[in-house]
Formats: sequence, C-alpha cells, structure tokens
Amino acid sequence: MQKNYIQRPPYPIASVDNALRILQILRDQGSVRLTDIATDLGVAVSTAHRLMAMLVYRGFAIQEDSKRYAPSPVLGVGAVSSTWHREVRQVLQPALEALCARFDETSNLMVRVGAHVRFLYSVEATAILRVGDRAGSVLAARSTSGGKALLSFQSPDYLARLYLGNGTAEHRLSPAEFSELLNELATVRARGYATNREESESGLGAIGLPVLDSAGRPLAAFSLATPISRFDRLLTPDSLAHLFEAQQDMTRALRDAGLEQPDSH
Repeated sequence: MQKNYIQRPPYPIASVDNALRILQILRDQGSVRLTDIATDLGVAVSTAHRLMAMLVYRGFAIQEDSKRYAPSPVLGVGAVSSTWHREVRQVLQPALEALCARFDETSNLMVRVGAHVRFLYSVEATAILRVGDRAGSVLAARSTSGGKALLSFQSPDYLARLYLGNGTAEHRLSPAEFSELLNELATVRARGYATNREESESGLGAIGLPVLDSAGRPLAAFSLATPISRFDRLLTPDSLAHLFEAQQDMTRALRDAGLEQPDSH
C-alpha cells in the first residue's frame, strides 16, 4: 500500500520546524556538534544554541562533555546510517571474524547512542549451542558488556544527566542504582573490559572491550557472546590476552584506514 504524501503546512512555524528537524538529526546521527546543527538548518550558531538549550531543558537532548549534543533516552534510538559507521564495520570485519574463529563464539560490533547500544555487525559462531546474530538489535547500554565498556569513559555528570535526569522510566535509575552503576563502571575502566552475566538476556554471557582511537578515546565496542555455561573460559588470562591484542589490532586498523574521526558519531 502506498503511503500518502504529506504536504508541508502552508503556514509553518520556523522555530517549531527547526526544533523537530533537530530531533530527527539527533535520532538518526546520535551525536552532533552545534556547528553541524546550524549548518544543516541553515541558521546562525547562536540560533542553533538557543534551540538546543530548550531541547536540553525539556529533556529531549543531552549536552556531552565534548560540547556535542546527544539524544536523551526519551527519543529512543534511530538508524545508524552514516558513512563512517559503514566503513568502520567493513574495516573491522576481518578482526571480528578472526575472534569468532578463535573462540567459536559470536562476535559483535556496536556503537552507543545515548542510553542504548546498536549492534552494527555480528559474526555468528558455528557451535550447536550458540548466541545468534545480533546485527541491528538495540539494547540498553548498561545491560550489555560493550555498552558498559563505552559508558565507562563518560563522566559522572554526564551519566547523571543520562540516568537521573528527564529520561524515560525504562532507563531512569534510583540514586542507589546509579551509585552501583558508577562503581561498576569504575571497575570496568580500571580493568579494561566489561562483562554481562545474563543482564541483557537469560542464559547469555558476554565480555566487551572498547575500540579506541590513538588517543585512547572510545569509538565503538566489540564483544564475544556465549551461552552462560561457557562464559568463564573467556575470562582466563590467555583469553583476555587475546582480546586485548584484538583491541590493539582494531585500533591500528581504524588508524590506518583514517577512521579515527567519526563523521556523525
């Protein structure tokens, strides 16, 4: 069935239209600079700043530490469609396939968008009992290993805005839960990896590491997901050494491909 064409209203309100366009940009791109918003809208940076200030005030956007703006949990998460994400997936595909072959467990690549992670790519294991392909799935960042690995690089102030602010009930935490999350993320940052023991799905375990740029900033995350009965073998010194080596290989691959500066991340 064809979708009816919706015409532009004859008397559009420019400020409302621009605010709605910003929401679409945040939904689809995840994190943008103020100058990019101004360029996309065709307005002055000062105008874009006033619009963003109102969206932040009403809980639709979050200002990140880097002076970029990201969608709040109210918006959920939209499609990840940038050229940068597609190229990263292509460059890191060999490393993900090698991880899957080495452990015969499903490997995943993901990016964070606000309080969510979106799985960009999966290489499914061949074992009879295995975790399926997660490509395209959207999950709460704090319940996944890769999501926690990425959240561990954020400041407490940013995390407070994300989980104690005007977010949806799905992601809002109590002060006690938020304190527990901060403690867990501090541990993740110190040891360099995060775990998921049946937090996102019953019977599933996963270990996740951030994919870093040359300056040590997180660009994405990768994980190995396994039935919980086999999870502990991913935490042995030999397994961890292999995972950290894979992390370094991915960092070099992105650097060599010139993909350390996301176009819309």
